[in-house]
Amino acid sequence: MKSLLTRAGLFVVTAVLLSGAVGCSKKPKNLTPLPTGRSAAPAPTDTVPIDRTTSGTGRLGAGGSGVTPTDFGGAKGGDASFDPTLSNLNPADKKQDRTRFASDTIYFDFDKSNVKAQYASNLSAVADYLKGHPTESLLIEGNCDERGTPEYNRALGERRALAVREKLLALGVNTDQLATVSFGEEKPAELGTTEAAYAKNRRAEFVLLLGPEASR
Repeated sequence: MKSLLTRAGLFVVTAVLLSGAVGCSKKPKNLTPLPTGRSAAPAPTDTVPIDRTTSGTGRLGAGGSGVTPTDFGGAKGGDASFDPTLSNLNPADKKQDRTRFASDTIYFDFDKSNVKAQYASNLSAVADYLKGHPTESLLIEGNCDERGTPEYNRALGERRALAVREKLLALGVNTDQLATVSFGEEKPAELGTTEAAYAKNRRAEFVLLLGPEASR
């Protein structure tokens, strides 16, 4: 009899334990979930986009602003962009010689403003002359081919002229001897839509500005 009661008691205890286990397997209700540390909320969709004012084709995108043209007196109709804050030099006050450094013109790759190493000797020749003639100065004209908007090309021409200016400064030229101007696509060296013509138009030209004692 005792054995029978013992077995019955074990059966009851086992049944109670099993019912508790089944109850725990059910999803609890009205419980606040524990924090997981980082919110799983989706990222906002109105984040600021990356600046894409220029595309791969070298065109200025919507909302871009080019360089504001300023007539410094030497350009026709104010087509050139001249920043007098870069120098005390005003090219309009100087007699110009466009032949002295005609063979030292710097040419650029499409949509680029970096000065290639192959023009080191051109830059050295210009720098050596200016350092030996401190009363004379130089106007650097940045130019582009016709691809791209006029605004973009004006800005690109400025970057090219400034890149050349930085090279000359690094070679020891006095900052007061240098001025820059951008004509963008307005002064092509060669007309046409061939790559050969485009290559000749992507350039920075040097214009020697003579000192007051020059009789030329």
